[in-house]
Amino acid sequence: MIGRRDFITLLGGAAAWPLAARAQQAAMPVVGFLRDSTAAEVGYLVDGLRKGLAEAGFVEGHNLTIDYAWSEGQSVRLSTLAAELVGRNVSVIVSSAINATFAAKAATSTIPVVFAVNIDPVASGLVASLNRPGGNLTGVSYLTSELGAKRLGLMHEMVPRVTDFAVLAHPTYPASARFISDVEAAARSLGFRIEVFNASTESEIDTAFAGVSARGLGALLIANNTLFTSRREHISALAARYALPTMYAWREFANAGGLICYGPSFPDVYRLIGGYAGRILKGEKPADLPVMQPTKFELVINLKTAKALGLEVPDRLLALADEVIE
Repeated sequence: MIGRRDFITLLGGAAAWPLAARAQQAAMPVVGFLRDSTAAEVGYLVDGLRKGLAEAGFVEGHNLTIDYAWSEGQSVRLSTLAAELVGRNVSVIVSSAINATFAAKAATSTIPVVFAVNIDPVASGLVASLNRPGGNLTGVSYLTSELGAKRLGLMHEMVPRVTDFAVLAHPTYPASARFISDVEAAARSLGFRIEVFNASTESEIDTAFAGVSARGLGALLIANNTLFTSRREHISALAARYALPTMYAWREFANAGGLICYGPSFPDVYRLIGGYAGRILKGEKPADLPVMQPTKFELVINLKTAKALGLEVPDRLLALADEVIE
């Protein structure tokens, strides 16, 4: 038989179970995700992040919480959002793109930060070296600005009669100058002419496309920038409206109707930083985790768009393509 004292003890233990469960849930590690965009624009990136975390043994809602901090397209909010993540004492901050990474770096020198950036992280002061970052930051540097010459060459194969090219770039984006320089150097060696058009808002994108068309330039290269990526459907529609063959940085543009893209796999980049975040949650230090660079690059061609533009895609490009969208 159970005595009165034992019965009270059992009741107390039963009442404690919900509290214990809540405490266990509250103790789950929290990863802060800081991004200069809206949530709707980059679901495919979050999928990559979750995949990398899962490969490291962390599943959102099971043994991990992700605290999403979206700027909603207002870059000036990033510093406040980063400070809020620090105030909530998240275990790791995953910073997506350049502006978010600088905001995270300014907000904390102790909480680990795992970044995905399109700049040289050493030259920009994010880390001491690629092999030994040395501080609380590490991540992936995908350096698409160094692919300008490659993209120009592929675009020339697509439109071999074109010798006058345009570049659309964001004027204040840190990687834009390097991309433009890379394209211009390649153009000089090939005897091509390059004109640069700047855009930092959606209306300026419209103006730039109208300017490219008015100048009679035969093809366009889009530099990487979060504004352009978030407006990829709009940009692809403008390229179709002006019948302008256009080269992009990511496969997501080709999925949205863009003609051709060449660059790293964005979801794979975020899988890599998800994996690093998981390793840090297990106890590794960002100072000891080398900055990674992607090894998976994709050439994607939208054959439907090529036909709409009256372009015959060369067999060599079709053979090189990782995917042909029909």
